[in-house]
Amino acid sequence: MLLERGPSAGIQHIRLQEVLRHTGLTTGAAYRIWSDQNDYQRELAVAMVKLRFTAPAQAAEAAVADLLASGAGMDDVIRTAARSHVLQATRSDPLSKDSRAFLIALSLRAAADTWPELLEAAQDRHTESVEEFARFYGEIMRSYGYRMRTPYTLVDFTEAMAALGEGFSLRAVEGLVHPELDIAEDDEGPTGRWTLFGIAIRGLIHEFMVRENDDALPGSADPGRA
Repeated sequence: MLLERGPSAGIQHIRLQEVLRHTGLTTGAAYRIWSDQNDYQRELAVAMVKLRFTAPAQAAEAAVADLLASGAGMDDVIRTAARSHVLQATRSDPLSKDSRAFLIALSLRAAADTWPELLEAAQDRHTESVEEFARFYGEIMRSYGYRMRTPYTLVDFTEAMAALGEGFSLRAVEGLVHPELDIAEDDEGPTGRWTLFGIAIRGLIHEFMVRENDDALPGSADPGRA
């Protein structure tokens, strides 16, 4: 029912009596499982935060797999991966379970301090996602000959990426349109159509990473010249 209604419904609108009608449970049976409405909603929230239909980095990996295989430039990889994430956060197709599950879980995590069990589930989900995305980003770095600048770590970069990606996703839940930019050849930036998320990722890469054996000054690495 949460997946059908999306993140705007919230668990408070998934009433226990409505669930009983759908499942055929009696009220007596339900209250042998949950002590009250609050107990039921807490367990629903925790279960929703834990729910994944695919691995954390699977969508991003699939979005750029062909580009990586063809040896495309880093800019193409950044732009494509960023657009994939933006679409995941804004897609309204009710059959897109991954997108809806991600946004609902994200909305619940934003209020994770409501219950200790929800906070623990939210932290566990975050840790799992950071581990998976750090692996994915590390593979891309090795493919393009990048290393982390000192004193930053790959986990630092991944945490920054998570904050940025989740922040833009929460904006989408609020109904805010994701900004896009058309950058011309004579502009001071990568050319073509970019999401703001993609441009922000490019900025993070400039700060956090440098080419292997590159002795250039900080800020001079160009992800678009991979």
